[in-house]
Amino acid sequence: MADFYKVDLNGYTHSLPILPIGAIKICFFNLHGAQEMTEHCGKELAKLANPEVEVVITAESKGLQLAHCVARELNHKLYAVARKSKKLYMQDGIEVSVKSITTAEEQKLYLSAHDAALIKGKKVAIVDDVISTGGSLKGLEMLVEKAGGTIVDRLFVLAEGDAKDRPDVKYIATIPIIFD
Repeated sequence: MADFYKVDLNGYTHSLPILPIGAIKICFFNLHGAQEMTEHCGKELAKLANPEVEVVITAESKGLQLAHCVARELNHKLYAVARKSKKLYMQDGIEVSVKSITTAEEQKLYLSAHDAALIKGKKVAIVDDVISTGGSLKGLEMLVEKAGGTIVDRLFVLAEGDAKDRPDVKYIATIPIIFD
C-alpha cells in the first residue's frame, strides 16, 4: 500500500504517491493524462507570469501539455520545446548537458533551429512541472542563453524541498523531499 501526500494547487487538491528514489522519497507529480489538473495548473501559472513574457519554453515530456496551456492562456501562438533526444529535423539546432534528481545519468537537451529562432531576442518564461535540485532548469536556462533570449520568469507547479526558498522561481505549491 502506497503512502500519499496531499497537495493543494490553488483550489485543486491532488494526492501524490510517495515513491523511493535511492536514499530519499519523493512525492511523485504526473500531469500525463490528467487533462483537468493540467488545465487548472496552466491557468494558475499564467496568472503568475510576468506580463512581458513573449515566449514560453519547456522540456519534454511532462512539461509539454503544461507549456501548451500556459502559452494558450498568454495568447502565444507558439512555444518552444527542449527535446531529450536529437530528432532528424534538429541537425542545425543547439544542445546542452543536464542532470536532474529524477535521472540517474547526465542527459542532453536539444533545441531545434526553429525554436531557437523563436526565442532569439525575446523575453522568455521557463515552464515546468516540478523544480527540485534545479538541474533541468539550469539546462533550459543555458538553452535560452545560447538561443539569444532573456529569461524573465521561471514558472513551476511545484517546488520540491529547498527549491521553495529560491527567489528566482514562482510556483503554485510545495512538496517535501522525504529523508529516511
